[in-house]
Amino acid sequence: MTTQSTTVTPPTIIDDIKRRSGWSLFMGILTSALGIVLIVYPFATATITTVLLGSMLTIVGVAELVLAFSSQTPRGFFAQVFLAVLYGVTGIVLLVYPFQGVESLTAFVGAMLVVRGVLALITTIRFKPLDGWGWFLADAIGSLGAGGYILAKWPSSSSWAVGTLVGASVLVTGVARTAFAARIRQGASDIQKSVRANP
Repeated sequence: MTTQSTTVTPPTIIDDIKRRSGWSLFMGILTSALGIVLIVYPFATATITTVLLGSMLTIVGVAELVLAFSSQTPRGFFAQVFLAVLYGVTGIVLLVYPFQGVESLTAFVGAMLVVRGVLALITTIRFKPLDGWGWFLADAIGSLGAGGYILAKWPSSSSWAVGTLVGASVLVTGVARTAFAARIRQGASDIQKSVRANP
C-alpha cells in the first residue's frame, strides 16, 4: 500500500506543475503579442489609454461623491467631496482633451515603470537560486531603463513613449514569463520521465 502511494503521488504533483506552467506559458505568449501591438501603434495606444484612464477617474469621482453622503462627520463629508471633485474633474479633462492628456500620462507611465522595475528587481533576488532567474533580471533592467528614458526625454517623448516603451516593457515581460514557464515545464517533464522509467 505504501509503495503504491509513493508511485502514484509524484506524477500527480508533476502533472499539476505542468498544467500551471502551461497556463503561464500561454499568458507569456499572449503578453508578448500585446507588447508587439503596443509597439506598432504607439500614439493610438497612448490615446486609448488616456481615454480609459479618464473614464476610470470619472467613475471613481462619482463613487466618491456617493460615499460622501454616507459620511458621519462634516470633515469626512468635505474630504470625500474634495476627492470626488479631484477625480471627476481630472477624468473629464482627460476625456475632453485626450491628446493633451497623453503628455501627463507619459510622465506617469515613466514613474510607474521605474517603480515596476524596482519591484521586478526584488522578485529577481527572490528567484535568483532558480534556473532562469536571469530573465527576471532582464525584465527589471528593461523596466528601469524604459522608465528612466521616458522621464529624461519628457515632454518630447509624449508622442511615442507610452506605446513604444511600454510595449517593449510588456514584450520583455512576456518573453521572460514564457521562457521561465517553459523551463519549469521541461523540468517537470524530465522528472516525470525519470519516475516512469524507475517505478
